Amino acid sequence: MRLNILSFLIGLAGIALFSTSCKRMLDEVMPQDRISKSLALTDAGAAQTLYAGVYSQFRSNVGTFFNLGEMRSDIWADGIFTESVDGTALQLYTHNISALNVPYGNWAGFYNLIYNINNVIDVLPKSPIVAATSQREVAEMYGLRAYIYYIMLKTWGGVPISTTPVITINNAEETYKARSTPDSVMLQIKSDIEKSLELFGSSNAISTGNRVFWNRVASLVLKSDVYLWSGTHMGGGNADFTIAKNTLQEVMNLQGSTLQLQTNYAHIFDPTRKNNNPELIFAVNYELGQATQGAFGAFLVNNIQASGLSFAKAPTPTVSSVYPYVGGANRVGMSQVTIDKLTADASDQRIPNSFRVMYAAAEPFATRGVMLTKFIGTTSGTTQVYNNDYPIYRYADVLLLMAEAKTKLSEDPSSEINQIRTRAYGAAAPTFTNGTVSDNMNVILEEYLREFIGEGKRWWALRRAGDSYVYSAIRPSYLSPTTTAKMLLPISLGMMNNDPLLKQTPGY
Repeated sequence: MRLNILSFLIGLAGIALFSTSCKRMLDEVMPQDRISKSLALTDAGAAQTLYAGVYSQFRSNVGTFFNLGEMRSDIWADGIFTESVDGTALQLYTHNISALNVPYGNWAGFYNLIYNINNVIDVLPKSPIVAATSQREVAEMYGLRAYIYYIMLKTWGGVPISTTPVITINNAEETYKARSTPDSVMLQIKSDIEKSLELFGSSNAISTGNRVFWNRVASLVLKSDVYLWSGTHMGGGNADFTIAKNTLQEVMNLQGSTLQLQTNYAHIFDPTRKNNNPELIFAVNYELGQATQGAFGAFLVNNIQASGLSFAKAPTPTVSSVYPYVGGANRVGMSQVTIDKLTADASDQRIPNSFRVMYAAAEPFATRGVMLTKFIGTTSGTTQVYNNDYPIYRYADVLLLMAEAKTKLSEDPSSEINQIRTRAYGAAAPTFTNGTVSDNMNVILEEYLREFIGEGKRWWALRRAGDSYVYSAIRPSYLSPTTTAKMLLPISLGMMNNDPLLKQTPGY
């Protein structure tokens, strides 16, 4: 029987990449309240807890996933907000990044997660877990590892590759590991995806209940995403675009009552509608009493200010009357230009179900900021509970990735774009007409902008489209072919001091 991962909030303590300890065994560096590897080899429950711990640790990275995939985009740049600016967000959306101003040190902590995934891949087949269960869960681990390495490739380019458990550390030198080439990292990602698909076999089942376990469909969507990237940036061209298209078609052939667009956009994120949500393919789970979202506090507002803010250019309704228990610090916002652009067409149901504009509750009702309401959660008594699941892939991804694959193959993406628009606008949906590759990509990126606000997708969509689309979207003084800012992130001086094999990201 599959265990509920959120009943096992026991994370795994990863081994630091640059440990200076000598002859330390894996189990010895784990805190005593964690499950040891040796116990997992003899006890099925302990092995399942190690497996569950990977999902718990994956969840702890959601804030990083969001920042890396969204905050360097154009959505939140130069925004209006009610309090002091969030420093991390500012650094990312202004691209104020250099070898001496590094947003994320130690690879953003991703190797702790990778090491724990490696351990589970090693332990589960040797544990007393039923073979079919072990095989499926190892398939999930390969998919998760590919996903993490894909984020790392897009963020830093070449990174160290680690695919085996760390058993002993005899000296510091054994922890040194050079960056592999981007091509080698991409080969590892594709290999992990294929291994995941092989182990899943022919089963396209998505977990019943909340869709919070990696699955074969998620591996297929990741594969298409990856091949669109390698086709655009790594010389794969039409061959890779064709693989992406064929893979997406396999997913679209599964479309039906259990896999499709939700008719009502708000229902995708509604915490009361998680059970068998047909749009979700894989999401990160949050529940009252277990773990709730904390990544979006800077996109909300504190309850003192809320009483003086309105959701209309009028004294009412005040923010505090609509959301009396919301707390936060409104430190990130959208520019007035972005707000006007996104709210110009009131028939697009995605916008009011993603954010709400906040105005001063007194004349002249000036814009004071926006509240990201997509993940606002529910209330429990007098407490706001941020218990929305966070989507990693959903069916809208499939359609827009297919539109991108067709466009890059000079084919017509009308069907996929019109499906997205019909859900968004209903009968008022503007009909898409096939155009040039550039025209079509710009339309696809516009749909990405509206469809995935707050989901950590916009920056990656721009990057995957191609550098010219990035430069068109981002303010030139922040990022352009002539600025010193780069698409990839640098690594810190401390990382290179700790590991003499590491070299700086090219361009820094």
